[in-house]
Amino acid sequence: MKHYLIVDDSPSWNKYHYDNLKSLYGDDIDIDCAYTAREAYDWIYNYLDNPYDVVITDLSMEYDFAPKFAGEWLIEQIQLLKQYYKTKIIIVSGSMQIKSIAEGFGTDFVPKAKIANDNSVYKNF
Repeated sequence: MKHYLIVDDSPSWNKYHYDNLKSLYGDDIDIDCAYTAREAYDWIYNYLDNPYDVVITDLSMEYDFAPKFAGEWLIEQIQLLKQYYKTKIIIVSGSMQIKSIAEGFGTDFVPKAKIANDNSVYKNF
């Protein structure tokens, strides 16, 4: 069973991701949701012995990480943990900087506008 973490400050986006992933994978997927980067880090830390397979994160959430986005901070923290070296990280954001940020971290990305209009993108997660 795959284990996913969805991180977005918008409850509607968390639900959108959750519903699409459950529709695609059914009972073969276990999903946790977080609404801030700090909450997500707590989930990440609690699963050090059994790391998430995939983390889907927004960039712009809480603002106390400025000048970075909260999602950037979260990705940095995940990449520092040796237990998470196999975890796939996907940025799903409306930020105009999504591509350059994802390239800088070596992660995948999907603009929110694309995923909102084409939920087949989840097949690549």
